[in-house]
Amino acid sequence: MKLPAFRTLASGAAMITLVAGGAALAQQSASPAQMPGEQPMPSNHANSIQPETTLSVSASGEISRAPDIATITAGVQTQAGTASAAMSQNAAAMDGVYDALEAAGVAARDMQTSNLSLQPRYDYSGQDGSPPRVTGYTASNQLSVTVRDLDNLGTTMDAIVQEGGNTISGLQFSLDDPTEARNEARRQAIQTAVKRANLYAQETGYRVARIVTINEQSSGGYQPQPMMAMRAESADASTRVSRGEVNYSVTVDVTFELRK
Repeated sequence: MKLPAFRTLASGAAMITLVAGGAALAQQSASPAQMPGEQPMPSNHANSIQPETTLSVSASGEISRAPDIATITAGVQTQAGTASAAMSQNAAAMDGVYDALEAAGVAARDMQTSNLSLQPRYDYSGQDGSPPRVTGYTASNQLSVTVRDLDNLGTTMDAIVQEGGNTISGLQFSLDDPTEARNEARRQAIQTAVKRANLYAQETGYRVARIVTINEQSSGGYQPQPMMAMRAESADASTRVSRGEVNYSVTVDVTFELRK
């Protein structure tokens, strides 16, 4: 008796056997049955993720907004022959800085000490191998100040200097609440990623089935270095500051599952 011909196809971990000329279809797993307590074996179901059916896409979104607050770092540095004298002079000058900020409408919650230091000054000029000699002390008190009235930012900075402040070491513009700007950047990034994934899928004969993973990298509040210029046309002219725009960006790395 002649046995019917068989044709065997390999598909993943499963072995598919087709009977020639017949309607019967037998599927035999190439993997042993799972025993109690063992980890489940990888699925061969059509919905399982296979490395050859995934697509990774990176896309970015960026939003620019006019800033509504500025943060400046300003304060007082004093020098004296003794530590106590340096600190005393510094404290007196800082009283003037606080008064100027309060007069400019800066709330107490928007002023925070960012650095307070007292350091000796040394003379290293000894030619006979003698150790450095203390010649005095330097005291420094720096404030991080949030200015919400940007129209008066230059005037506020001038008032700090006029009332005893002699250091301004930082100026940064930002949004008081950047939530919506960041969310808009997220929308742009994910929309770009989806469009790009659909393009790749269409051109390769696949369709996008679902998103497997999303990873986000974000940055915000960066800007070109702000420009400051002293206006000297008149005695009461204030420092002019260009606020420009602040940028918020988000980059997403998205893995998609593709199916035929």
